[in-house]
Amino acid sequence: MSETVPRPTLEAVAARAGVSRATVSRVVNGSDGVREPLAERVRQAVEELGYVPNQAARSLVTKRHDAIAVIVAEPETRVFSDPFFARQLRGISKELTAHDNQLVLLLTEGRDDHARVGRYLAGGHVDGALVFSLHIDDPLPELIQRAGLPAVFGGRPDWGGGRGGVVYVDSDNRGGARDAVRHLLGLGRSRVAHITGALDQTSAVDRLDGFRDVMVGADPGLVVEGDFTAAGGERAMRELLDHCPGLDAVFAANDLTAAGALRVLREHGRRVPDDVAVVGFDDMLPIAEQTDPPLTTVRQDIEGMGRLMARLLLRDLDRDTTADAAVGGSPSSVILPTTLVRRASA
Repeated sequence: MSETVPRPTLEAVAARAGVSRATVSRVVNGSDGVREPLAERVRQAVEELGYVPNQAARSLVTKRHDAIAVIVAEPETRVFSDPFFARQLRGISKELTAHDNQLVLLLTEGRDDHARVGRYLAGGHVDGALVFSLHIDDPLPELIQRAGLPAVFGGRPDWGGGRGGVVYVDSDNRGGARDAVRHLLGLGRSRVAHITGALDQTSAVDRLDGFRDVMVGADPGLVVEGDFTAAGGERAMRELLDHCPGLDAVFAANDLTAAGALRVLREHGRRVPDDVAVVGFDDMLPIAEQTDPPLTTVRQDIEGMGRLMARLLLRDLDRDTTADAAVGGSPSSVILPTTLVRRASA
């Protein structure tokens, strides 16, 4: 049986590099004050010996855990079945990995989950939090604030206008919705319906507002609430056909909703786009390209939103732990543009 090879120590790195233990510690922990030739010798010794810093000891020096909580305010069945979440998590993961930070995924579904997450955040395990898919009156923002953690939110929080220091990344949901509806009107459609997302989320509210900006005075029956799922799109489309059988266009709050609506239209013998034109929101591949027909939709950069969320949080953390003026001031919220992508459905 082979003997266990002892892990290289800080002293071993110092001996290999020909510098003091303190110098190695400063380089490994990213501190200033080490001339570049010495720092390069230390980095080379670290690589040659395969030295891995002790995270607990490193945290005592840097006051950082190099771990970020990513909190999704949805049950796990929704998170792992909706490709939107996979794309946003991929963007976050890429950015955190590039900065050698760990992603700690936390999901919330009910009161017990909120209590568990609150205890974890208050326990000092992570440096900050990235939060998305918040619902109105969700207790998560208060739990994060109570834990004293910096945070960046995915999507406009409904309380953002009344609470200072809130940083979020969102898409131009309202503007994208206006573009979608104007496109349908430009095709000569006059009975344009809207299947909303869950209206306890600001993205759905903003898209509904965009629809109403263009369809001023539209029949209230042309708006039916969905829940951002394909099943919700099917249910809402059936309701629309019952109430407004003469509708000739549908703007769906996301691509999954649109896919459900397309299935119901096909079941009812409605040709798309000849009888009913359909536009979605997200441009989630392969959904948008594999619907029948391929879906015209509003593209938002979901993965880019995730990366930007992580980048803003890490910049805020760096600002708190360094005197380097180049890091810049406090981050501000960002709203990313959307683009209409035309395919065969409209």
